[in-house]
Amino acid sequence: MSRPMVTLTTDFGQSDSYVGAMKGVILGLCPEAALVDICHEIRPQAVRQAAYVLSTAVPYFPPGTVHLVVVDPGVGSVRRPIVVQTERALYVAPDNGVISLGLKQDPARLAIHLTEPAYRLPQISATFHGRDIFAPAAAHLACGTAPSQMGTPIPLSELFTLPDREPQLQPNGTWLGEILHIDHFGNLITNFHGPKPHDPITLTVGGQRMEKLSRTFTDVAPGEPVVYLGSSGYLEIAVREGNAARELGLGVGDPIQMEGSL
Repeated sequence: MSRPMVTLTTDFGQSDSYVGAMKGVILGLCPEAALVDICHEIRPQAVRQAAYVLSTAVPYFPPGTVHLVVVDPGVGSVRRPIVVQTERALYVAPDNGVISLGLKQDPARLAIHLTEPAYRLPQISATFHGRDIFAPAAAHLACGTAPSQMGTPIPLSELFTLPDREPQLQPNGTWLGEILHIDHFGNLITNFHGPKPHDPITLTVGGQRMEKLSRTFTDVAPGEPVVYLGSSGYLEIAVREGNAARELGLGVGDPIQMEGSL
């Protein structure tokens, strides 16, 4: 029999004990759990970044995986700690939209407000719900506790959803999009989904026009910008053997104009 799997996504970084404490709680309650780190370098309080990163990883995990997500600017406030069950997975997270992009791919079937004290630690810190509420809930789920035992149902329509940031058609016929994410290499992930094969496109970003859609980085010379279809299905901009974000002076949320069809 395979071990139950729990993934972890946080903005805690790796220089403190926070991630380790959460793992200790999970293993103390469910020693057979297999723990997998998706990312702990989410920018502090960057809920949308966490939602994007999570959504690119969860399709590749086996059915029944518990995804624990703690990017929680509202920790200690009235925001709800929740568990959401889908056809393929269970999510444990604050109800702040951090799982909403993942739920677009695998819609929610059940949502529970985590209110039952039996599935929390005895003492609850006002600032570390990741350790005291979310990690115990994930452990109990991994070891077979039904979500319905852990609190009160929430109508699915009441789950907080991040606003859509789809490209917008402009009066002049172009599309206005934005930089959705910057990865570890400085590559710029846009919110433009990949065009149809052979469709001509032109991207304008940071005052620079790019008219060629390449297949891979080596289609351009070192130091040159390159536009390509990334592994998550979005158009991306890189600088071969360089850092596009730094060299083009761009950040998350900066505008991108595209000429072509979506």
